[in-house]
Amino acid sequence: MRVMILAAGKGERLRPLTDTVPKAMVPAGGKPLIAWHLERLARAGYREAVINVSHLAEQIVEGLGGGERYGLRITYSREREPLETAGGIAHARALLGEAPFLLVNADIYCEFDFAALRRVSLAARLAHLVLVPNPRHRSRGDFTLEDAVIGDGAGPRYTYAGIAVMSPALVAGVGPEQKAPLAPLLYAAAERRLLSGELYGGVWQDVGTRERLAELEAHLASR
Repeated sequence: MRVMILAAGKGERLRPLTDTVPKAMVPAGGKPLIAWHLERLARAGYREAVINVSHLAEQIVEGLGGGERYGLRITYSREREPLETAGGIAHARALLGEAPFLLVNADIYCEFDFAALRRVSLAARLAHLVLVPNPRHRSRGDFTLEDAVIGDGAGPRYTYAGIAVMSPALVAGVGPEQKAPLAPLLYAAAERRLLSGELYGGVWQDVGTRERLAELEAHLASR
């Protein structure tokens, strides 16, 4: 199974840090955020990763190279301007192939066992999402989860962790140069009961703001 890491965004909420450093390369615990993912992915048995790049792209390409130091083969999907999440996936479809792939957001830190997702079979579903208990900044959550099926109705809600096994068919209607977010496609698929999911209760941190980056630094320093 190939991996796609979403790393093209400008990281507006992390400015001014991201004026000169791409979000994926922001250091946490002595290494770039994205390096934590790459190391865990390699240990979990993944060997091929596609990373989409746009904002300060060359810093990512030069910093990670071909992925040899991580035990991975990295290919880059270059976007002239960030195409958002679904647009970035659609732009990279030729690199990802036709099989389901693992999708990971670069701007999170997690200790999830990526190896477990290699055993996920989508069957007729479009994606399998990893959810987490709602953090303070997202108290309403994103989806419900009942009997491993993702929904958007009544019941306890959880937050999408930025980790999923995804079929390329989910973005089949998005053009390769089209800006498009992923969330509307996920909600539409949830309405049709085409998403499975699981709840992860371990260490997970969205690093979308300077405050949350500081929280992560404090967590890593404490260990």
